[in-house]
Amino acid sequence: MTSNTLIRVDDPDAALVERIVRGETRLYEDLIRRYNQRLFRVARAFLHEDAGVEDVMQEAYLKAFAALPQFQGKALFSTWLTRILINCALSYLRSRRRREEVALEDGMRAQEADMVTPLMKEQIGHLLEAAIDTLPSRYRVVFVMRELSKMSVSETAGSLGISAANAKVRLHRAKKLLRQELERQMPDISLYSFLGDRCDALTQRVMEQIA
Repeated sequence: MTSNTLIRVDDPDAALVERIVRGETRLYEDLIRRYNQRLFRVARAFLHEDAGVEDVMQEAYLKAFAALPQFQGKALFSTWLTRILINCALSYLRSRRRREEVALEDGMRAQEADMVTPLMKEQIGHLLEAAIDTLPSRYRVVFVMRELSKMSVSETAGSLGISAANAKVRLHRAKKLLRQELERQMPDISLYSFLGDRCDALTQRVMEQIA
């Protein structure tokens, strides 16, 4: 791979990106593992279910790798990668809508109805995920990016193509809607986890395609 890539000096991924572009393609695995959790959460927030999430992630990683020599460094690599993931997720949603007979909105309403279950301690994680899933897409995505993936306001706004002020407003609205949905706070719950075997399997598939 050859490139005129200009990497921002403040980009924590700069060194890895430069080495990958220069031909050390195996190092791309480090970036995949570094961002698997974030990309899973963002894709899951868009798709509203696990189905298709890994396909979207794999497509995003492969597209990012192919475009890596053209990466201009105008944004952080992580922001650039997240934008590619979002575009892949939106494309998947458009395709899924064409295939499905039932509109996405009907599916969301059905899932919300299924949430009426007793609050059981061992199911808190699933319950909270379900509560997040009831949020309208524009609020759900910002909440997941800011609160679960710990993305900054500027990175969230940049990834979604909205203003920082808009990102803050959406997060505030998301939290307000969640407070209405939940009866009590449930801290320290790990949501939308993408670890262990699933992380390893996706990483292997992407690296095999790159090789």
